[in-house]
Amino acid sequence: MISARDLSPRFPELLTAIVLLTGACTNERIVFREPINPPPDESSGLLGYFDAETNQTTCGNCHIGQQSEWENTAHAGAYETLENSGDAQAFCFSCHTVTERGNALTAAAGWDVVQDVAYHDVQCESCHGPGLDHVENPDNADNVPLASIKVSVDGENNCAECHSGVHHPFVEEWASSGHGTVVASPGGRAECIACHTAQGALEAWGVRAEYEEKDAPLGQHEAIVCAVCHDPHGGQNGLEPGSGEGGPGSVVGQLRYPIDVPSQDQNLCVKCHHKRAEPETESATIRGPHSPEGPLLLGEGAGWFPPGFEPEIDRILSTHGSSANPKLCATCHVRAFTVTDAEGTEVRSVGHRFEATPCVDGNGIPTGEEECELAQKSFASCTMSGCHGTEEVAKSAFLTAEADIGDLIEQLDVLLARPEVAPDNVQNDGRFTVADGVWFNNQLAKMTGSIVHNPFLIEQLLIASINALRQEYNIPSTAITVPMYRRHL
Repeated sequence: MISARDLSPRFPELLTAIVLLTGACTNERIVFREPINPPPDESSGLLGYFDAETNQTTCGNCHIGQQSEWENTAHAGAYETLENSGDAQAFCFSCHTVTERGNALTAAAGWDVVQDVAYHDVQCESCHGPGLDHVENPDNADNVPLASIKVSVDGENNCAECHSGVHHPFVEEWASSGHGTVVASPGGRAECIACHTAQGALEAWGVRAEYEEKDAPLGQHEAIVCAVCHDPHGGQNGLEPGSGEGGPGSVVGQLRYPIDVPSQDQNLCVKCHHKRAEPETESATIRGPHSPEGPLLLGEGAGWFPPGFEPEIDRILSTHGSSANPKLCATCHVRAFTVTDAEGTEVRSVGHRFEATPCVDGNGIPTGEEECELAQKSFASCTMSGCHGTEEVAKSAFLTAEADIGDLIEQLDVLLARPEVAPDNVQNDGRFTVADGVWFNNQLAKMTGSIVHNPFLIEQLLIASINALRQEYNIPSTAITVPMYRRHL
C-alpha cells in the first residue's frame, strides 16, 4: 500500500510508474521504482526506514539480501536496546540512530536534526551515507554511496565514531594490538597479503562487497580492521550465539566465520593463524614456524614428526583445544570484563587487545604493556571455560609446563650445537635433515604462546626430537639429560 507520504513530488519516477500502471494495460513502457518516503531531514538526504515498525529500510527495498541479514543483528535493535537499558542519555542516541556518525557526513544529520522514527537504529546509511541521490537516479554509478572500512582512533568516518570511548573502547584497544598495525612489507605474495592486510583477507575469503578502499594499491592497504572479522551487513556468527541483545535474531558480533568450530578452514581466528606449522621439507631454505597457533591448539598438523615417532592417539590435544573450551581462541584472547579503579569508577575492557594474559595494575586494569612480571599478569581468562578453577591454579599449571618444556629446549639448544650435528643444522643448504626437523620443533616450542596452546604436543615433539638426534648422530646417552620416565612418552 502506498501512503500519501510516498507521493511526494520530489520523486517523479514513482509518480511516473503509478501513472503508467493506471493507464492502458497494453503499455509496455512501465518504469518501476521501489517506493520511498521523503527524508525527514531533507538537508542531509538520509532516508532511514521505509517502515520502522517492520525494520524495513528504504535501502532494503532493493537490496533484499543485505536487508534480510542486517535485520537479525543487534544494530537493527539499537534504539530499543538503548531505551531499555535504563541508562539512556541524550548524547547516546547519536550512536543508536542514523546520523552523521560512521559515514562521510561532517555536519549534524538524521536523528541529530530531526528526531523521527525513520532514523531509529543503526541502518545502512549509518555507514554508507545518504541514499537519496542513489534512489533518485540508481543508474548513475557516481551516486552509489560506498562505505569505508578504514578505522582510526580519531573517529572520523569509521566504526570508531561509535565503537570507542570508555563505554566500549573497541577501536582504542584494537589500535594497540597486532591487528591494528599494517605490516610494512607483507612480501607481496598472495598468501602473505591474505592475512596481513584487510583488502587481502577480504579477497581471499571471497567477500565481493564494494567499499571505498577496495582497489587501493598494496602500499595503501589497511590493517586487519573491524570489517575483516565482522560483517557489517550481518554475519550470522556471534560471539555468544543466542545470548545477545538487539534485533529479532540478536546476532552479537556479526562474525564472518564461527569461533566455536575446531577447523583450520572454518574457525575465524585459525583461518589466518595456521601458517607454516610444519616445515617445508621440499624448500631450498628451511624456514621456522610462522603463525602456527591453530594447528597447535587443535593438535593436528603441527611440528615435525621424527622417524619412528608414532603417538598413541591421532590428535594430541590440550584442554584448551577440546570440547571443554567451546570458544577455543576467543575464550582467552577476547575476554571482556569490567573492573573498578581506585576512585570507584568502572573501567571496561572489551578484549580487543587480544591478550590472553594481559599486564594489569593493582586494580586489575590492563596497562597496555607488552611485557611485565608474571605477578602483574592476569590469568582470569583461564577460568572462563572451566579449564582451571582459579587464576592461581592456571598460573601454577603454566609455570610447571614452562619449566618442563624450558628444560627440553635448553637441551636441544646444546645438542643442535654439537660438532656432529651442527653441519646438518644449516637452513639454506637445500637439504632437509633430521637436524633441520629438530631445529624446527625447537623453534616452535620457543614461540610465544606455544607452551599454553598445547603443552602436551610440544613436550612429546621435543622428547622425540632428542631421541632422533641421539639415534641419527650417535650421541652418547651421557649427553642426554631427559629423565628416563619421559624419554619414551
